[in-house]
Amino acid sequence: MLTVFLLSIVAVLTAWCGFEASKWGGEMSIAFSQASSSRIQSTAAQAQANSARQYDLTLYTEWVLANEAQDTELVAFIEERFSPEFAVAFEAWDEGGRQALGPFVVDEYVPPGTMEAVALAAQADAKFDQALDFNQRGDNYTLLTVLYALVLFLTAMSQRVNAAWMQRAMLGLAIVVALGCVIAMLSYPVKI
Repeated sequence: MLTVFLLSIVAVLTAWCGFEASKWGGEMSIAFSQASSSRIQSTAAQAQANSARQYDLTLYTEWVLANEAQDTELVAFIEERFSPEFAVAFEAWDEGGRQALGPFVVDEYVPPGTMEAVALAAQADAKFDQALDFNQRGDNYTLLTVLYALVLFLTAMSQRVNAAWMQRAMLGLAIVVALGCVIAMLSYPVKI
């Protein structure tokens, strides 16, 4: 009677662990996809920032040349074409007595896409870490499935041996492993 009860309960627990491993595997795949999407978006935002930086750098180079040539009309023409982000940085650099190595190194210079790239990269890292966590949860349930299979094996084998002490030993070991698995399983998160 104990053997049938143990086999029945462990069979259900084995199926449950397989179901949970599958669910966590799905969550892992979704999180990896989201991490990849965020990484791609971060790269696009960084490309936008790099393009803006290149545009600003080109204008600044022309400004330096015009300023060196003391062509005030060309200097004014170029300054009118500064991007809003660069104009703010240029003004801060100018007001700071031009002590910094240029307007690109002042804190005020933040080309469009820079902050978005940083935020999206952080989001990608977080989703990647979450996917690894989900993967571990799935692996934990898979390990329990294997251990429950061991319990089923030991329980079935306990009925095949002739020596009573061997039957009790195998059944006792099966019960100990099953209890250990149940205790471990109760500490795992559940995904339905």
